[in-house]
Amino acid sequence: MKIGRFLLLTAALGSINAVAAEPTPNLTPNLPPTEVVARVLRANPTVQAAAGQVRVEEANRNRLEAGPYEWNLRFGAHQRRVYPSGGPDERYNEWNAQLERPLRLPGKSSADTELGALGVAIAETGQGDALHEASRTLLKYWFVWLKENAATTQWNEQFALLERQAKAVQRRQQLGDAARLEAVQAEAALAQAEAQLAQARARQATAGEDLRRRFPGLPLNEPGSIAEPPAIAGSESEWLEAILEHSHELGVARGETRRAQIAAGRAGSDRLPDPTVGVQMARERGGEEHVLGAYIAIPLPGGARHAVASAALAEADVANRREAAATQKTTAEAAALYHSAKAALTSWNASRSAAERLSRAADMTARAYQLGEGNLNDLLAARRLANDAQLAARLTQLEALELRYRLLLDAHKIWDLD
Repeated sequence: MKIGRFLLLTAALGSINAVAAEPTPNLTPNLPPTEVVARVLRANPTVQAAAGQVRVEEANRNRLEAGPYEWNLRFGAHQRRVYPSGGPDERYNEWNAQLERPLRLPGKSSADTELGALGVAIAETGQGDALHEASRTLLKYWFVWLKENAATTQWNEQFALLERQAKAVQRRQQLGDAARLEAVQAEAALAQAEAQLAQARARQATAGEDLRRRFPGLPLNEPGSIAEPPAIAGSESEWLEAILEHSHELGVARGETRRAQIAAGRAGSDRLPDPTVGVQMARERGGEEHVLGAYIAIPLPGGARHAVASAALAEADVANRREAAATQKTTAEAAALYHSAKAALTSWNASRSAAERLSRAADMTARAYQLGEGNLNDLLAARRLANDAQLAARLTQLEALELRYRLLLDAHKIWDLD
């Protein structure tokens, strides 16, 4: 019994280990790991500058909450001279002191507090926007590099194919089965492919260096294959709703509108000036008289306060219109991105079908040439068409994948780092 239980336990543990050993499916193939992206993006100078702006607004919030209402101490000293009739002159050393402070009227303090909190919230949204824009930039240049990798791979394959073809033609010429012209044609096609390969490698190196300079610390590991982009699930309205909900640009615009509205109300309340209250003490006639009193000072408002309030109302209207423009822009860009992503899938399927057909045609032309039923010129032309089609298929596949990831990124379904 003990042996049986031991065998059952061993089998159970083995099955658990087998399940645990199964690889986790990669939900974002052909992208760098999310933890690497997070580290690289948070080290980006633009993102760090936005984080610094949050600290600026936090200090500004403290300033608004405290207000410019500070205690003011005044001190003065003077000498009094009295000239009584028929008597000697009298001199007295006198001094006076005042302690005063402006008072913030009710309602202004809460408005200042709300303005400070809104400033911090807008800065935090701006930090998220900087992070999102840096993510977009990384995605863009990452796929530029992937496309140049794909082009280099394609020209490598074409060069290897034409190199084998040139060697085969050379052997046939040595055997007297091919003309010198065919050998020259094969060598010319090989030289052209070699030139294209050199250019592709140069573009690949340039794209990699550009990406490395823009995002230091990002590992550039060439992918073994290109993932097939799946169909875009969900309707246009669902994607637009998700993108608008997470749009930092729109969030900043809404925050600016709210801040301008509160600032307009605050400027309107400033048309009633804040009073200043104070106490004063004085010592007169050499100490024979002591004075203790209180006072209040109220500024008389003029046209400047009215103009400031009017300007604040106009700024609130401007902010509201900018929010409407941001909403319109974000909606248009999201709709265009959604349709571009769906169209890219159709384009890739068509390009893949064309590449497969032209590759089969090139293979059939190669077999015909081997059997002596075709000429080399037709074979080389078929190889060129097949190569161009295969290159176009790889690039459109990456384009479809990039647009899909851009759609997911704007909807915060990948790289949601803020």
